[in-house]
Amino acid sequence: MHKKTASPASANAVPEPMMDMNMTPLIDVMLVLIIMLIITIPRQHHATSLPLQGAASNAVKPVTVTLEIDFDGTISVDGTVMTTRAELAARLGQMARSATPSELHLRANKLASYKYVAGAMALAQRAGVKHIGLVGNEQLM
Repeated sequence: MHKKTASPASANAVPEPMMDMNMTPLIDVMLVLIIMLIITIPRQHHATSLPLQGAASNAVKPVTVTLEIDFDGTISVDGTVMTTRAELAARLGQMARSATPSELHLRANKLASYKYVAGAMALAQRAGVKHIGLVGNEQLM
């Protein structure tokens, strides 16, 4: 049997340094930073209350009032043109104070300026209208 002898060059060789980086400390630091970020972010509490109606057998069907806004800002309620804001406010106030429940369906022309639509919605809200719906939005798609 032959005994292998180490050559003098390999016996005196300096071991090569390890070229791989130790990732464990880096991962530990990143996990700590993520946990600190999660703890310090404030929780968001955005809530919207939606009144849900129970199943009532004698539910009264609400009266639908249609408010249309034309491209030039002309506002009509159920086909009747409102010439002044006071006239519109009076009509919306009458609708809000009626004994029967009512819904306001707002239909705006796609060329109508936003200020007319927002003004009509604000006027309806100030008059006390509780149920406002936007209809005819398929023309905007």
